[in-house]
Amino acid sequence: MICRVWRGWTTKENADAYERIVRGEVIPGIEERRIPGFLSIDLVRRERDEDVEFMTLMWFEALTSIQAFMGEDYETAHVPAAARAVLSDFDERSAHYEVLDRREQSP
Repeated sequence: MICRVWRGWTTKENADAYERIVRGEVIPGIEERRIPGFLSIDLVRRERDEDVEFMTLMWFEALTSIQAFMGEDYETAHVPAAARAVLSDFDERSAHYEVLDRREQSP
């Protein structure tokens, strides 16, 4: 399993707008593509003194699944124009981690 990690930052004033774009447009657009081997996506938010940081964690079965999502240059960040418009900074490239141990917990 591979975890694709990406981070972006907004001003406090743009944070809610960015979250709406990602939750309402970006994630549904990715899900609609029905990418083979795409398992799930997490969106997390962290308020900081000077800005708001967002991070996405996308979970894939294999690197080939990420290549199906992004193409040959699969490390390039997927940041649509609407999202770019409200971000103050973002990772131009995503990081990819081999998942060595992930344990789902029972409630």
